[in-house]
Amino acid sequence: MAVRIERVVTSGTFSLDGGTWDVDNNVWIVGDNESAAVIDPAHDAARVAQAVNGRTVTAVLLSHGHDDHIRHARDFADRVGAPVYLHPADQMLWEAVYPESRPDSDISDGQRFEIAGTELVALHTPGHSPGSVSFHAPALGTVFTGDTLFQGGPGATGRSFSDFPTIINSIRERLLTLPAETVVNTGHGDSTSIGAEAPHLQEWIDRGH
Repeated sequence: MAVRIERVVTSGTFSLDGGTWDVDNNVWIVGDNESAAVIDPAHDAARVAQAVNGRTVTAVLLSHGHDDHIRHARDFADRVGAPVYLHPADQMLWEAVYPESRPDSDISDGQRFEIAGTELVALHTPGHSPGSVSFHAPALGTVFTGDTLFQGGPGATGRSFSDFPTIINSIRERLLTLPAETVVNTGHGDSTSIGAEAPHLQEWIDRGH
């Protein structure tokens, strides 16, 4: 069967720096009828496991370590028997949720994950957090950007461990260099495309200063 992309939207909270906000998160399932990888299984492990519907989950891929993205990742991974991957630069965010533990495996820049006959390539895109990663699926014409790039601009950089110039550089060097027709599947909100976002880079820079 052909590889397909499914989105599950879950609701919960995000907490950092003493504040808590209500958020809706996009959970992305990439696979076929037999196996899949799951990106950012947020808020509701049971619901995401139901969406997987018995398929073999080869990897739980975390775009970054903010608690809305990781708090239920271990529960989900245990339900489906899959390893959890996170970039090591976000270990301090992981430990805020899971003290004195580590994910099952690190993500490294350029690492390739084979999913049902296609590949996801990890692109280290720091700025929203030090270990933020986007996952590019060239054969699917898609990149999963977590909270690095949204429809309308970069992810937030006003909280701990984030940096605006860094996220702009990640977007400029790692994402806007992808083909214009590449679909951008985000951590929150609607999808967009590289071609739709690229013309606004200077506007984001000007607005961020």
